[in-house]
Amino acid sequence: MITLYAAMDSPFPHRVLLALEEAGATYDIIWIDLMNKEEWFEKKVNPAGGKVPFLVYGGPKLHPGEAPSTDAVRISESRVILEFLADIFPAAHLLPSDPVLRARARRFITTVDEKLIKTLVGFLFLGALLENLLAILEELQAVLPPTGFVVGDWSIADACFIPALVRVRSWLEAAMGNYTLEVAKEGVKALHSPRFARLQKYYDDAKARPSTEKTWNEKEVKLSFARRMDRFYKTGIVNSELRIPVPSA
Repeated sequence: MITLYAAMDSPFPHRVLLALEEAGATYDIIWIDLMNKEEWFEKKVNPAGGKVPFLVYGGPKLHPGEAPSTDAVRISESRVILEFLADIFPAAHLLPSDPVLRARARRFITTVDEKLIKTLVGFLFLGALLENLLAILEELQAVLPPTGFVVGDWSIADACFIPALVRVRSWLEAAMGNYTLEVAKEGVKALHSPRFARLQKYYDDAKARPSTEKTWNEKEVKLSFARRMDRFYKTGIVNSELRIPVPSA
């Protein structure tokens, strides 16, 4: 039995959903509203801050409000969960068998987490320059092979990159974020320019993949993100770890 606790507006549970679909796994989802989190989740399921994704492996079927079985394996942090899924579903080849390609995949994931995600937060909420975000996307594009995915065949490196990439495209096209409409238009134009021709092909291939089609609910993600931006403008809260003075109009 696999149960994933996930949130619609976060790219991190989306990573795990992609990998579960690619593995052909049978799983349940319990959705958590990160902006209106019920007490039972942190108290009974993930006492380490009540973060998602959180995966429970084993035990009986779970329902909201229930505590996982003490016999079940409980795993937090998206990167750890992805490695775990690669191990328990070896036939899915979520990581390549070649050690060089495995290292390349892990290095790519590190760049996504240490550069792209932090830069994206800065751009969406903190007034960071669009060019900072475009530069990181260009850096990631530069290591993509001429065709296919991050290391050729689809891997957990793509599971880490795709959720951020589809959100960047969606939010820029809808001008959702703490930046002007002119900046949003500039970003959309740049991502469709020859500068990002390889990334555009990667995006198209990723969107066409069944795992992305099933797990990317753009309408619901936009609604969730709109709630988050509304809270940000009223309170200055970015997430559970970051809060700034209330932005001016």
